Amino acid sequence: MTLKGYPALARIVLAGALAAGLAACSMGGGGQLSPGLSAPMNQPGAKLNRVEALFLLNDFRRAQGAADVRGDTVLDNTAQSLAAAYAKTGAQPALPPGAVVMRLSAGYTTFAEAFSGWRNVPTDAAAIADPTAKRAGLGVAYEPNSSHGVYWVLVLDD
Repeated sequence: MTLKGYPALARIVLAGALAAGLAACSMGGGGQLSPGLSAPMNQPGAKLNRVEALFLLNDFRRAQGAADVRGDTVLDNTAQSLAAAYAKTGAQPALPPGAVVMRLSAGYTTFAEAFSGWRNVPTDAAAIADPTAKRAGLGVAYEPNSSHGVYWVLVLDD
């Protein structure tokens, strides 16, 4: 195997580990989620591990027969701005112009919890697996004085 093969192999191994961890969590198993997916966002300065979140999102999309989406910094910035406004006002933001899908959540401390919430609601699951989506952006904001604390935004675009 050449060095060129390692990144692809590493991605496959990481995706499998993330899928196994989430499956164990959803089935009540004792498997541990990676720190990037289970890191609490309910503290000032918490940073979402967007790479691991995108791996989990794409693993779910593949299981639903949809192609992977790629992370997009412009959509990340859009999602982050929407999450900050959502946290500050408590008002759900509108779908950004040109976006195909937006999913919102509030009150979940970790990405794994927020994603499980979306995955377990049929309309959210179908939206996340929208086959026209090609790019993804994620945002999370913590507002300690709000009713839900942590606010999540997922934006998918073509």
